[in-house]
Amino acid sequence: MNLLTKATMVALTLALAACNNPRGGADYQDPMGAGGGIASTALGDPNDPASIAYFNETIGDTVHFTVDSTDLNPEAQTILRTQAAWLARNPGYQILIEGHADERGTREYNVALGARRAARVQQFLVGAGVPANSIRTVSYGKERPIEVCDAPRCWDVNRRAVTVLSR
Repeated sequence: MNLLTKATMVALTLALAACNNPRGGADYQDPMGAGGGIASTALGDPNDPASIAYFNETIGDTVHFTVDSTDLNPEAQTILRTQAAWLARNPGYQILIEGHADERGTREYNVALGARRAARVQQFLVGAGVPANSIRTVSYGKERPIEVCDAPRCWDVNRRAVTVLSR
């Protein structure tokens, strides 16, 4: 391979890698109408206890599940109780619960499982006092993994529900 061909291949590889952002980029428009790709400045200061950045980093926006389950383990329940308390102190946010699954299984199965996980989180938050009319759910199934590999550590981080806030 000559130098020009190698340089072209490297440039194409880098360009494709830059496009691979499963949570969306600044101009990303979610086909489900959920938005996405919020610039980090829109999240506010992570040191401001009323900001989305604080919620994401300090309160925690993600709970994890075991294989083929919608059960909330004690750690997930603690995170969700803390989310509900924060939302009670900071009303006015719209909430989108994203349900996710690992890469194993069919697309249809994982979309249904992600929907059940999102609904379970919604049910918990409503039970903890969050207004039901402020919460929507969406399932991405296995379509938006955090990590892609054929190993339990990747599957573990991909089985999740994420609480996304907006004004």
